[in-house]
Amino acid sequence: MKKLRKIIHVDMDAYFASVEQLDDPSLRNKPVAVGSSDSRGVVAAASYEARKFGVRSAMSSKIAKKLCPNLIFAPARFERYKELSNIIKNIYFSYTDLVETLSLDEAFLDVTKNKKGMISASIIAKQIRSEIYKKTGLTSSAGISINKLIAKIASDYNKPNGQKTIPPENVSEFMDNLDVRKIHGIGEVTAQKMYKIGIFKGIDLKNKGETFLIEKFGKSGGYFFKSSQGLNYSPVTPFREAKSLGNEQTFSENISSELFLIEKINFISNKLSKRLIKNKIAGKTITLKIKYSNFIVETRSKTLPYFISEKSMIIKFSEELLYQSKLKESVRLIGITISNLNSKEKNKLKNKKINYQLKIEF
Repeated sequence: MKKLRKIIHVDMDAYFASVEQLDDPSLRNKPVAVGSSDSRGVVAAASYEARKFGVRSAMSSKIAKKLCPNLIFAPARFERYKELSNIIKNIYFSYTDLVETLSLDEAFLDVTKNKKGMISASIIAKQIRSEIYKKTGLTSSAGISINKLIAKIASDYNKPNGQKTIPPENVSEFMDNLDVRKIHGIGEVTAQKMYKIGIFKGIDLKNKGETFLIEKFGKSGGYFFKSSQGLNYSPVTPFREAKSLGNEQTFSENISSELFLIEKINFISNKLSKRLIKNKIAGKTITLKIKYSNFIVETRSKTLPYFISEKSMIIKFSEELLYQSKLKESVRLIGITISNLNSKEKNKLKNKKINYQLKIEF
């Protein structure tokens, strides 16, 4: 039998937008979107007041304004977001060293053994959320359970400013009644495909069986089957190596000629090269991302037999990818990503095995 763990998933509530409302009282209780308000802009984050109108992150600003005419746009201030995020992370580390930060506003904590010697993970989560509010003025939500999969799902249940615990004895019932769309990795397209074959909840995935799911969804079918039973053995990993590094740029006007895109490639390559060199990272795979005026995204990749980080090399191979085939439409955004990094060779971390008690109190 696998050893049970006490995992907390903490998710800050509408983080970027909440920071803007915190620092500017005139924005409180109003629909706020972090990002650019121009017709080419994209929403980076939306307050809960804006979400009521259907405004979501990654949505174009033009569509967001149609949905919510009174939407207030605030420019992103990443240095401020990082500043508060560091305060929040220090709170996490005061409880456990097993903290896996997913982003500035989200993290997993393994508190099976914790620095406070506390038994209840639910009480720990409540205490952490209270400390975050006292030190930053921001609210957060948490999910508490036996693994990362269930804890992450649970943190969405009582948002904002709430938490939900799924103790070991309730895992099976919880997953049986769970809408498949709430399982990480099942997007809207996959969910619709599942609905058509009679799969609506976790119990339906379980009853279909692993063989059937693999036939219908490939390798992901095995993951869906295990997830339906709440099975996930992924440990909380304190240090997460970057898998890629990239930069992109949205243009004020669509560009329809490869010749004019070369100038943009030079600019992006320069920024990307500086980041790679600063972090002492290089990569073998270069990917060119092209977003057309109709919002269709195309990626073109090339894997090299050696690592690169220099601006000249990034430009050279990005240009090759650009001319690999003709543009289908005018272009609104272009991006360059370097992956297959050498960070693994540089930073091989030894994972310590931790023995957990089987008896868990939530």
